[in-house]
Amino acid sequence: MRTLLDPESVARGLRRMAGEIIERHAGAPDLVLVAVRRGGIAVARALAHWLKELEGHEPPLGSVDITLYRDDASTALPNPRIGPSEIPCSLDGRHVLLVDDVLYTGRTVRAAIDAVMDYGRPRLIELAVLVDRNGRELPIQANYFLKTEAIGGDERIDVFEDASGLSALVQSKSAPSLPPGAPHAQELP
Repeated sequence: MRTLLDPESVARGLRRMAGEIIERHAGAPDLVLVAVRRGGIAVARALAHWLKELEGHEPPLGSVDITLYRDDASTALPNPRIGPSEIPCSLDGRHVLLVDDVLYTGRTVRAAIDAVMDYGRPRLIELAVLVDRNGRELPIQANYFLKTEAIGGDERIDVFEDASGLSALVQSKSAPSLPPGAPHAQELP
């Protein structure tokens, strides 16, 4: 196991990302953050904090569950566990920023876009992730990311949240998903 991003570098990077979003979109008055459940929730919450710090108001924050939008849902999920999607406002004509922890094959993002489109027709959809890793299977790229990392096929990137903040670790695929004592990312309020 090795640390890819520590809490300090994640906080610094998300602050920089928030500034870039505000600059690119003239303050982003029509911005809505939509986290991809599960991994994107803690990242979206932290990004919303920095957007509020820099711009003076927090954008609406929601989430989508992509379980039934997965392209392998019928074969890989015999008993799917579906969580709620929470969209706080109309997405019609809005700037939607999808937020996830790691961009890998692109299939999760494709499913999240399908889910978002069921809630309206955004003017623009962009993607923000902590880590953009190798292994893309679809032509999808992140608009905002903290780190690009090429890792082996026998490894994965896990993002954890604890009292000191978010961190990203590279681990063997066979390692447990959470290190001992690591809390799960909390749900949206």
